[in-house]
This record gives sequence, structure tokens and C-alpha cells, in this order.
Amino acid sequence: MSYDLAVWEGDRPADDKAAARAFTTLYERYVDTGVEHPPAERMAAYVAALLERWCDLTEDEDDTSPWSTGPLIEEACGPLIYFPMRWSMAEEASAYASALADSMGLICFDPQQNRLRP
Repeated sequence: MSYDLAVWEGDRPADDKAAARAFTTLYERYVDTGVEHPPAERMAAYVAALLERWCDLTEDEDDTSPWSTGPLIEEACGPLIYFPMRWSMAEEASAYASALADSMGLICFDPQQNRLRP
């Protein structure tokens, strides 16, 4: 079981419903197309910052990484990253990922609860 987050570039949606619509639009445009979109510069910087805190799953020899897929950068598509993390580490990792997104001027959305974070 995993916990997913979505992070993207753009203006902060007015509320959770607007965020859910924005996420769906971005997902359909960048993820659900079957077309490969290289990560935007800010998404690549965000992933690099996440990997400064925890190593990539592909390099995790000590089973300390919260990420459920790797390499993590492959989850980034254009201005969006939609990524899973291990349920057992989701509380700590999602709090960090959300705060990091906010500090970088990015939007963080919890698709399980259809709500903006933080």
C-alpha cells in the first residue's frame, strides 16, 4: 500500500475543489497521455531536494527511502510530479514533501483526501 502526493507549478488554487480540478487537468495532460514529457526545471529541482533528504529507491541499500518507485525523477512530467511513498513512512515523508513544495513556491495536493497541503 502506498500514499501518493501531487506537486505542481502554478498559482495556488482557491480551494480544495479547484485544486482537484487542476490536478485532474494536469494529470490528463501530462501523465495519462502515454507521451513522455521531460520534467520542468522546477520539478527537477524539487526532486533533487527530496533526494537530499532521502535517497532514491534505486540506491536504497539500507531500506530507509520512503519512495515507492525509482528513479523518483521519472515520476515528474512537465510541471507535475505525482509520486507514491511507502505507507509506513507516509506521515513523515509527506509532511516534509509538502513543506518543501511550499518553500519552493509549488502546489502540493493530496489526491487521497482531495485536499491541498499544507
